[in-house]
Amino acid sequence: MTLNLRTTLIFGGFISLIGATFYPIYFRPLTWLEEAKKEQAINRAGIVQEDVHPPGLKVWSDPFGRK
Repeated sequence: MTLNLRTTLIFGGFISLIGATFYPIYFRPLTWLEEAKKEQAINRAGIVQEDVHPPGLKVWSDPFGRK
């Protein structure tokens, strides 16, 4: 196996590993927007924002809200 092919396979595998890691973290919530909104609603149920945040800090906003 030549040095260039080996180097290409190593870097290609590394880039693939990074892509496989970021898919469930970043890209899946963007593609399944409604499912992610429902999940966040379930996770945040029962949390009163004013009790969680110290005074003077910005209160949570919808991370999926569009500007």
